[in-house]
Amino acid sequence: MRVLVLGSGVIGVTSAWYLSRAGHEVTVLDRQPAPGMETSFANAGQVSPGYSAPWAGPGVPIKALKWLMMRHRPFVVWPQADGGLYHWLMQMLANCTETAYTTNKSRMVRLAEYSRDVLRDLRAETGIQYDQRMKGTLQLFRTQKQLDHVGSDTTVLDAFHVPYEVLDPAGCIAAEPALARVESKFVGGLRLPGDETGDAHVFTQRLAAMAAEAGVTFRQNVNIQRLLTEGGKVTGVVTDQGTFTVDRYVVAMGSYTPALLRPLKIDVPVYPVKGYSLTMPVTDEGGAPVSTVMDETYKIAITRLGDRIRVGGTAELAGFSLKLRAPRRETLEFSVTDLFPDGGDVREAKFWTGLRPMTPDGTPIIGATRFDNLYLNTGHGTLGWTMACGSGRVLADLMTERKPEIEAADLGPSRYAAAA
Repeated sequence: MRVLVLGSGVIGVTSAWYLSRAGHEVTVLDRQPAPGMETSFANAGQVSPGYSAPWAGPGVPIKALKWLMMRHRPFVVWPQADGGLYHWLMQMLANCTETAYTTNKSRMVRLAEYSRDVLRDLRAETGIQYDQRMKGTLQLFRTQKQLDHVGSDTTVLDAFHVPYEVLDPAGCIAAEPALARVESKFVGGLRLPGDETGDAHVFTQRLAAMAAEAGVTFRQNVNIQRLLTEGGKVTGVVTDQGTFTVDRYVVAMGSYTPALLRPLKIDVPVYPVKGYSLTMPVTDEGGAPVSTVMDETYKIAITRLGDRIRVGGTAELAGFSLKLRAPRRETLEFSVTDLFPDGGDVREAKFWTGLRPMTPDGTPIIGATRFDNLYLNTGHGTLGWTMACGSGRVLADLMTERKPEIEAADLGPSRYAAAA
């Protein structure tokens, strides 16, 4: 079967890899000159199944209002004439209940745990290298209130048998020795030993190269314009380099997915949530993180990637703007210099921004649409790297009419009536 994958980020490339492994003839189209050049380029670097949770949850609306008042605020909304934004926000608010949070987090942890295991299998099979470390994630609590509420997250972790450790300051320092230099700044943490780290951009490019060697065709610098349909099927993809026609089509275009699908009257509630990162050289080995430390107060991840430190976080609802805003850099710099003052040189940091494709319930959209040969793999939000391999494998199984190894029915677009 001939398959066309639209998008060569980490989701598109893993989809292409597993579809090719399933025996399909795969072509990938993307407007960028190489794979992994947009949202996958400089993300936080976490492969964090244990930290997989929806943004929508009980108490989040009140927290969001408080965040907007903080100097180093993790969340910013730019008022704009965009009905899609306000509709998406209303859908997200509808998911801010205890019942919805439990359901959504359960789905996300299920997929993320599976994806981490699939990544391990891929690593063993191919020997792929991407500055990976298997040293866990430490969610660091600056306040006693944060530590007291840790049970709301560990309940779901217990249900899925995800290992974790609730640590006092000494335990946090044992996991991340550099924190001994700032012991007064935190009261405890939640460590997830099964989590990993790695450079998603390096991974995406190297897996794409392996896929190309295995027969996948990559067509870069191709601008995708629209889908052609007839009789309940997609009949082609119109681009600036001609029309491509195959048997089945996969849309893995992140935040740009809804615009492509809208003319087909497929409404997927994916909205771009802008994130930022800094990447700096390690200057003091003993003062740098060992793995990932999540600064819970500011929602910032500080990750060790080889001889670099990646600082990623903040959430901005600003449409498709890619403007680099100085206050967001200041927040990232504050978090990393506050917790790891000797680890890296922020003066040498590269500042980056990308658009995370977020659904209002936090769970990605993976599966078939009402068009017989059109499939989606999108909406992974901040967890595209974490969920990439599992999402690609699930999609390939569904398209090959094999039963996925995890429950996948509730991951499909059918949970959104207008996208079914």
